Amino acid sequence: MKVVLQRVKKARVEADGRIAGEIGPGICLLVGIEKGDTLQDAESLARKAVELRIFPDAEGKMNLSLADVGGEVLAVSQFTLAGSVKKGRRPSFDNAEGPERAADLFNQFVDLIRKTGLRVATGVFQAMMDVHILNDGPVTFVLDSKS
Repeated sequence: MKVVLQRVKKARVEADGRIAGEIGPGICLLVGIEKGDTLQDAESLARKAVELRIFPDAEGKMNLSLADVGGEVLAVSQFTLAGSVKKGRRPSFDNAEGPERAADLFNQFVDLIRKTGLRVATGVFQAMMDVHILNDGPVTFVLDSKS
């Protein structure tokens, strides 16, 4: 499972010309589900996203977590994160999990974050979406449950 985590001032996702999810300050999570990913992968990355100390404290040091600052979460499924560009010029998505299993694991990931009490908005699974991110910093991290 791979997650691109961005600290944001605000973010929103639109599908079919309508806003599907929108947040204020917090994090945007672009989530890729790969073949073989499990609930343990989702638990590990959900916990990491919520507990990662990437928000500034009173001295401006990255010392506070999303939970500490009460930020919001926008989670967007993005199967292209499971793509490989190692060979040729066309990406291979052989490692991407199938839609049914990926949707289930993505929803479990989102539910795990919601159980922390944080507000979570999402995109629309398998839809073409426009994601608007006002990155704060910019602060961006790539989380991989396999490493």
